[in-house]
Amino acid sequence: MATSNEAALRAFFQASKYAVVGASTNTAKYGYKIFKWYIDHSLQATPINPSSPSIPVDGESFTTSPSLSAVAESQDGSLADTAVSVITPPAVTLKALQEAKGLGVTAVFLQPGTFNDEVIAYARGNFETVLAGEGGRGGEGWCVLVDGERGLNAAGKL
Repeated sequence: MATSNEAALRAFFQASKYAVVGASTNTAKYGYKIFKWYIDHSLQATPINPSSPSIPVDGESFTTSPSLSAVAESQDGSLADTAVSVITPPAVTLKALQEAKGLGVTAVFLQPGTFNDEVIAYARGNFETVLAGEGGRGGEGWCVLVDGERGLNAAGKL
């Protein structure tokens, strides 16, 4: 399994699609800020939010999906070409990772505050590419808002 390093950052951003688990309509929350980051960088991203039908960003409305499984159903049952960014509490993160594993996801980016030791162990044991915990340039570890552009550049998307 890959470790949290520059190669993992590049690998994560080589995906053709992204899903943001924990995307939020509340512009003050990181779930909104991180989803907006993907949109601002012209990446094909699906917001995962079971309680809101859409998320508005800069005057455009993005239809949410209630789960990763619902996204997979619209893509022939697999998310092998989708990298998943997670912004949820650790217990929810673990359930999302278990779902992602069953759908063929190979790359995950766990934002600060989304994991505990159990979640990290599960992620590192089940995904090829994992960005989580120590590393990155931010004081709290890997974060799309801090490390994302470097990853896009490394993947040739900037």
